[in-house]
Amino acid sequence: MPGQLRDYFVVLPDSAAGAAAAGQLPAPGAAAGRSAGPEATGPAREAGDTLTVAHPSGRPWVVARPLVRRVSHLARGEDALVLIGPDRVPDAVLARILEGARDRTGLERRLARLPGLYHVVARLSGQSWIRGTATGLRRVYHARHPAAGTIASDRPAVLARLIDAPLDDSALALRLLDFLPHPLSRRPVWRGVHETSAGFGLALPVAAPGTAAVPGPTEHRWWEPPPGELPLAEGARRVGDAIAASVRAHVGGLDRISCELSGGLDSTALTFAARETGPASLSLLTVAARDRYSEDETWARRAVEAAGGTTVTAGGHAAGAAGDHGAATAGDDRAATASARNRPTDPAAPALDHHVIPADDAPYFYADLASTVAELNDEPLPVAPGRARAELLLGRARATGSRYHLTGYGGDEIFLGLPHAYQDLFHGNPFTAWSHLGGLRHQLGWPFLPTVKALLNRSTFPRWLAGAVTAAPQPVARTPLLSWGVRQSPHPWLTEHAKALIAEEFRAAAEHAEPIDPWRGRHVDIDGVRMGARHFQAMEDIGMTIGLPVAAPFYDDRVLEATLAVRLPERISPWRYKPLLVEAMRGVVPDALLARTTKDHMASDEHQGLREHASELAELWTGSRLAEHGLVDARHLLRLAADPFSPVLVEHSISSTVAGETWLRTAENAWPAPQLTP
Repeated sequence: MPGQLRDYFVVLPDSAAGAAAAGQLPAPGAAAGRSAGPEATGPAREAGDTLTVAHPSGRPWVVARPLVRRVSHLARGEDALVLIGPDRVPDAVLARILEGARDRTGLERRLARLPGLYHVVARLSGQSWIRGTATGLRRVYHARHPAAGTIASDRPAVLARLIDAPLDDSALALRLLDFLPHPLSRRPVWRGVHETSAGFGLALPVAAPGTAAVPGPTEHRWWEPPPGELPLAEGARRVGDAIAASVRAHVGGLDRISCELSGGLDSTALTFAARETGPASLSLLTVAARDRYSEDETWARRAVEAAGGTTVTAGGHAAGAAGDHGAATAGDDRAATASARNRPTDPAAPALDHHVIPADDAPYFYADLASTVAELNDEPLPVAPGRARAELLLGRARATGSRYHLTGYGGDEIFLGLPHAYQDLFHGNPFTAWSHLGGLRHQLGWPFLPTVKALLNRSTFPRWLAGAVTAAPQPVARTPLLSWGVRQSPHPWLTEHAKALIAEEFRAAAEHAEPIDPWRGRHVDIDGVRMGARHFQAMEDIGMTIGLPVAAPFYDDRVLEATLAVRLPERISPWRYKPLLVEAMRGVVPDALLARTTKDHMASDEHQGLREHASELAELWTGSRLAEHGLVDARHLLRLAADPFSPVLVEHSISSTVAGETWLRTAENAWPAPQLTP
């Protein structure tokens, strides 16, 4: 049933009302993937696929439904620690973290070296403390239950159901923009549900709730970005160690795993890092491109050849992973011989198979939009139009017998670097900043005077935020990007009501907004990482639907910290492609593969998808839920569906609007009838 196919956890107050709220949680269904299972220890009980960790009173404290994640928990007297993440944390490790921690600061010091993406729930001196990750992939929400008081969860939809929260039209309108900057990205789409800032934890009141006078929760910062002081060599070593540790935290000890090998630098790096963990079987999956000028498949085959793997064609035949398409056909005996000759002789090396999905098998964007009802994402996400492509890839990965799938998501946001960073560099080293900007300016075609003007601009973050959405035309490609983010204009099919809601939200946010970091470039870098992490969650939810855990190890906090700790002019460069990642993976990934400096894009598949699926889009706008909320002009959208090559769709992406429409239909039907847990 929609809305019940995903995992979640809730943190409840120690009261009879809190225990009663536990009985209102979505009923458990069939579990998928790994669960806590019999490994759970301590004061906990299980019912089906639901695990409950108790308060000292015996009332439910943490109720978790871990479909693909694992719950680790340990109690020492009144204090307790619960970690919800990719793998089981041994009790001995939990004991070392918990023992001696007298407050939140002491606990965080002990947690700082733990790799992997974990939610942390702790009880110290009677107070519960919950936090997610600094990258924003693991988030925390809270709401005030009318009887139980403050309840926290990692899923806003669960809280919305518990408090019977209505949808928030202003938040829905915001999701129709292409980019939603900090702090507006934290506006949940249900009224009465609140999101805790990434890098902050949520402390629940000690007093048993039950009256309106009980104090609400408070936020406390637990994470600060490190100063960028390390030279490239030292920083690369730390980044490499962090990537290796994150990969091990997800797939270490598993016998059959898979990786998406697009051919790009990010996926190639993770492929070789996964190979180092020593699985018995490693399956690599590449989706062939329709564009004959695409280089991704060529580089993917080179990576497989370097790793000594075997390419499997659509018909199931094996071929050597040669560097060009023609030499890698099923009937080419020479390629197969070369592959066998390059295969590792170490008996402990994993069996490595490369599966190339033919381009004709890959759906265009906007295919099978009805399939989005299978998952209720935390919010509308612009990746929804590509869901059918993601489901194809993950379905093929699961068919190989994989128990965990790795992707290179997050590599661009963390390692590519954005031009805004040169604003930071200009303050301390103007000559180096101008030299780097010169190279970037010639690559991107930025005019001289506008670049100087943008570099000298000193507008504050609140002032920028107040004008970040404007009726003026969108910036052209040659506009220098050195501000606090990207300025954008509302799409022409949004109603005046929607535009007014958006303008009011930005105006109100600008009155009290503070940047993530005082330095403009670091603010944009971290905000970009957190935006990408939100988008990746849609991929995780697709994996949960089909029963295959999916991970993006680059979103590990340790990877982000190690990256930000490197000196800025060495971390990004207009003359080198992702220099920090290249140096971090040197010795793990062959040098020939680290030499790639290009990146493919799939814009043609998106534009062609508008034509191929015009009838589905027209059906989507017929009876549009967004139109019923007064946010879009359905007639305008119907005209665009009939004219997929309209210049309007060249200038404005329709992805966020499609995502908002499909999400809204799923949310309205998530729980048709009340169902209580036994």
